[in-house]
Formats: sequence, structure tokens, C-alpha cells
Amino acid sequence: MLRFAHFNFNVLDLKRSLAFYEQALDLKLLHTMQLPHADLVYVGNGQSGFELELTQLHDRTEPYDLGEGEFHLAFVTDQYEAYHRRHQEMGCICMENEAVGIYFIEDPDGYWIEIVPER
Repeated sequence: MLRFAHFNFNVLDLKRSLAFYEQALDLKLLHTMQLPHADLVYVGNGQSGFELELTQLHDRTEPYDLGEGEFHLAFVTDQYEAYHRRHQEMGCICMENEAVGIYFIEDPDGYWIEIVPER
């Protein structure tokens, strides 16, 4: 059997990204790893076991090419309206699909995160 462990986003500013994920999604720092070429932090909600790895490469200064932006990370929540208000206040909502009942936020590096109401 396989189970999901983590997903990685490469970021330019680890402190900025960590602050965003804490504020926007209530994710907490779980553990860190320092390598000769990179610093990694793992964040999660402490409930699902799934972790988001944020990696800052020491020599990277240019924004990452995210291709055509066709991939994203999704979260399901039973507090959809509260998160929507928070994300509106933060100014990080980048796309809403009211017909489907979902929206996306964008992190400081341009990654999209889908917010889905629990159904």
C-alpha cells in the first residue's frame, strides 16, 4: 500500500511563505531540514498526516516558472465562508467559480490553492 506523504513547492523566501501558509490556511511548522544547498520546512494541519514541503534553494534568486499554471493543491473545509472572508481580506483570491462553489488563492510564489467546501 502507498499513502501520500507530502508535496513540495519551491519558494524564494521561506519566511514569507511560511507566514502566508500560517495566516491563510492555519498550517503549522511540523519540522525542518537543512541541506548544504537548501532549507526545507514541512507544514501541516496536524490532522491529516499530509505535509506541504516548502523548499528554498540557497542560490535561487529568480521566480520559478510554474508552466501554464495547470496544477494546484486543494483543501476541503467545513469553514468555507470564514476562510473565504479571510482570503478576501488578505487579497489572495485569484479566481472564483461560483457555479461550482469553489475558489483559488495564490501564494507569494504564484502557486494556486483550491478551497473546496465540505459537501
